[in-house]
Amino acid sequence: MTNLLTFSADYSLQNLNTFGIAARASQFLRVEQLAQLQAIFADAQLKAMPRLILGGGSNLVLSDQVNALVLHMALKGRQILGEDEDYVYVQAAAGENWHEFVLWTLEQGLGGLENLSLIPGTVGAAPIQNIGAYGIEIQDVFASLSAFDFVTGEIVEIDKATCNFAYRDSIFKQDYKDRMVILSVRFALPKRWQARLGYADVAQYLSQHQIELPAAKDVSNAIIAIRQAKLPDPAKIGNAGSFFKNPIVPAAQRDNLLAAHPMLVSYPQDKGDYKLAAGWLIDQCGWKGRQSGRAGVYEKQALVLVNHGGATGAEVRALAQAVQADVYAKFAVKLEIEPVFF
Repeated sequence: MTNLLTFSADYSLQNLNTFGIAARASQFLRVEQLAQLQAIFADAQLKAMPRLILGGGSNLVLSDQVNALVLHMALKGRQILGEDEDYVYVQAAAGENWHEFVLWTLEQGLGGLENLSLIPGTVGAAPIQNIGAYGIEIQDVFASLSAFDFVTGEIVEIDKATCNFAYRDSIFKQDYKDRMVILSVRFALPKRWQARLGYADVAQYLSQHQIELPAAKDVSNAIIAIRQAKLPDPAKIGNAGSFFKNPIVPAAQRDNLLAAHPMLVSYPQDKGDYKLAAGWLIDQCGWKGRQSGRAGVYEKQALVLVNHGGATGAEVRALAQAVQADVYAKFAVKLEIEPVFF
């Protein structure tokens, strides 16, 4: 085994997942260069092992023992690639911290990512989940990405159409799951930037700070302040951010729910469906602030499950299932879990 592949056995992952679950990996490798992935591919025994590709660990609920080869993506680098008439193209390696990358683009005078400020995780994980917040998703600014293919051993370029982006979904959670390892991501940031201020709390923040014509940095500051007020800091209380997807239902189902629950929070979608606020549904079932074992529902935002200290992956799963069952019993709406259980 070469120096490229210096594995650590029985490695603690507690500080590498934002839920703070005290999991241990049977084999662990910090990936800092492409050659390490190529060396694993060239070794039949290593290639055949179950793999967990780990970024910032922010969309993940781990079991106590992870019996897999955990590859912690730590590739670094960010740059401006060039521009055309409409866009400036920037690139970041998979291991770059997402929020730090957003701030870097703002420092370069480039808008487009500001509404995605303070989302935990890494750049490489962002397209997998098609992360989104405050009126924008990764697909809105995505150009292309490079990935290592564990089936062929080749580096492939993947365009936006191939990614099959959907609400909190992409081909990397479907056909390419466990196959493609994202190496770097490229974004197209608009030269004719316009602020996206469709959310009331963002407009309210700007008004309170007497900002009439916000720059991209102003919008970022607003998003950061709002998220910090609503969501727990993973450094202080373990969590994976929003734990459930906002369910999308047909208009007829939404209308029936609205008739029975006049305060129902819903948002119209492009195809005539409605997105329901999962946090509101959970809150109506009395879960906000409740604890089950060492896991619980965050007191300020029912969409977030938290680790009150020492929670296991099994406890988090049990809590999530209890929440799902209560929401379905009350509203006949199925909540889908966002994080991956491994």
